[in-house]
Amino acid sequence: MSDSTHPFLRDDFHIRWSSLVPEAIVADISAALVTAQANIDALCEEPSEALTFENTLLALESATEELSSAWGKVGHLDSVRNNDALREAYNEMLPKVTQFYSRISLNDALWSRLKAYSETDDAASLEGVKKRFLDETIKDFVRSGADLPPAEKERLEKVQSELAEVTQKFSENVLDSTNAWELILEDDSRLAGLPETAKAVLQAEAASKDLGTEENPVYRITLKAPVYFPVLEYAEDDALRREVWEGSITVGKAGKWDNTTLIQRILKLRHEKAGILGKVNFADQVLEERMAGDGATALSFVEDLAAKTMGFYDREIKELEAFRQEQEPDWEGPFEPWAVAFWCEKLRKARYDFDEEEVRPYFAIGNVIEGMFRLTEQVFGFKITERDAVFAAPGSKPEKDGVEVWHPEVKFYDLHDEESGEHLGSFYADWHPRDEKRGGAWMNYLKTGSPSTGSPSTGSPSDENGGERKPHLGLICGNLTPSSKNKPALLTHNEVETVFHEFGHLLHHLLGDVEIKSFNGVNVVWDFVELPSQIMENFCWSRVSLDFFAKHWETGEPIPEALFSKMLDARNFQSAMTMMRQVAFGKMDLELHINHHSQEEGTDLDGLIREVLDGYTMPLATQPPTMARRFTHLFASATGYAAGYYSYKWAEVLDADAFTRFAEDGVISPTVGREFRNKILSRGNSKEAGELFRDFMGRDPELDALMIRSGLV
Repeated sequence: MSDSTHPFLRDDFHIRWSSLVPEAIVADISAALVTAQANIDALCEEPSEALTFENTLLALESATEELSSAWGKVGHLDSVRNNDALREAYNEMLPKVTQFYSRISLNDALWSRLKAYSETDDAASLEGVKKRFLDETIKDFVRSGADLPPAEKERLEKVQSELAEVTQKFSENVLDSTNAWELILEDDSRLAGLPETAKAVLQAEAASKDLGTEENPVYRITLKAPVYFPVLEYAEDDALRREVWEGSITVGKAGKWDNTTLIQRILKLRHEKAGILGKVNFADQVLEERMAGDGATALSFVEDLAAKTMGFYDREIKELEAFRQEQEPDWEGPFEPWAVAFWCEKLRKARYDFDEEEVRPYFAIGNVIEGMFRLTEQVFGFKITERDAVFAAPGSKPEKDGVEVWHPEVKFYDLHDEESGEHLGSFYADWHPRDEKRGGAWMNYLKTGSPSTGSPSTGSPSDENGGERKPHLGLICGNLTPSSKNKPALLTHNEVETVFHEFGHLLHHLLGDVEIKSFNGVNVVWDFVELPSQIMENFCWSRVSLDFFAKHWETGEPIPEALFSKMLDARNFQSAMTMMRQVAFGKMDLELHINHHSQEEGTDLDGLIREVLDGYTMPLATQPPTMARRFTHLFASATGYAAGYYSYKWAEVLDADAFTRFAEDGVISPTVGREFRNKILSRGNSKEAGELFRDFMGRDPELDALMIRSGLV
């Protein structure tokens, strides 16, 4: 079936992106659904031979592999190459794909086979990761409703199908409302205060729509984060900042793109799903198998972190207010929301003589990427090589040799083990914003390989792949500052941290060495998944690691010591405000899914969230609408980070603690790096998350390292 007539079903390691046209989606996914259903049906028949691990559990895992791969490509293109035809095909197949996956754990015959196998001598003899796979599969079926009566199974299936549809609509509304707003400036008279880098980005945004010339530049402000946020941070024109801020709050809120009723529907459906599955609320349902365990524990963690931060937070707000009053004696406060970032940046400059723009010339994206590769090669023991990439428009053929990519800016790399030379995996990188690309930064996987026979990290030998390793394939995407006519993309330090963060997720996938594919890499509990990504951000703050990639884009010189010192001094500037922002998101998320899941249409969503977050947010003169309407982490997929946004801070506790081992051994430590690779990155979900952390640290995590790193002690 996987021939040229079904491009999404091809199993090529190097994906032929030009062949993946929207017109093929319905036929290809329909064909994959038929095959996957036939595979499941075969497992439901009376077996002609004894039940074994291979013909039951591995057969179940492989039954949907073709469908998962094909649908993953569709979902990826929906994120990076969205258009009307693709969206129509995606939405046509989404309910069918959702229904198929929902029915797997509700299939009585399949559940009977799994239970029957679990009682065999073969099952009793399992050890290591194979035993864990059986145990987790059984638990997953139970948690997903396998033991429910027929009527409740039917309702659960409908709930999950509707959830998939309404969360997809939420995502589309965010993208469409983001692209719907723009502000065109015919000259730069209102752009006083903006760095030249930011102005060049605005020019490039205009040029992308054929506006302006080099002699008569036009400036276009859009709602892509690296485009509009510098305006809020630097523009001296208060009216301009207000206009841009008012534009930004239309995302997910304006007219036909208003997500309010979708949020209320999503919360109700999630709560109903939890009730069907025997849980008090959605947070308890999704956190049952995570490190937190239940919603109350997660909420207690968030509130405890807020309590430890609150005194520092209040002090930072008072300092910001006092600073503005010194500059503008007639100002009485409170701040308008479009003035906060502007005055924060002024205070940073005044206190530390440090401007984020001073370091931007040292973070040309090419140097950052190349330096990050060389640094991580040394620490973790691999080698990265860029391959020639070639782009061809959908439906056409490449005109030269190379690895196909989905956009001309996308790059492709191979990753090999340093010692053995073994091909561990490959990945695509797509770093800059486009109208057809969703916002934010993310990592995803396209193929999960398998380790070589007898790999020490697998827990037991496997003959599934004939002894040879099959490499993994992944991707990283972002919406970083784009290049301008005369300069490469010069990143902020925060954007550099984003690059390292997503690369950490990618390494978790590419370095996976688990024989059970569904246990590889990032397929771990949600409040552990951010450890590999967030630990990488620490390398953005050490002199010894910065020197790998922080080089002036014109001279190649490293960051001067005086500038580095100012950067370090300013590191924890308003760290309590940063902490409380993340804690507030976690609090809002958990409160909505624990205590406020039954809103009626017409409920004042903004008022409710202001009440929930009383004391967690800065007092403002104009109350902004809740960002929940554009919070894709929570509402753009059936689960995603819903009831799990706290995990960023949970994992920050883990990463701050774990990085102390790197710091104590000089930061660039091959010894610690390889131990982290062997005990965390390569192990995926082969053990409980807490056990993996203890394997590396020799103890349970401690909160102190995070508070010390944040200067909140």
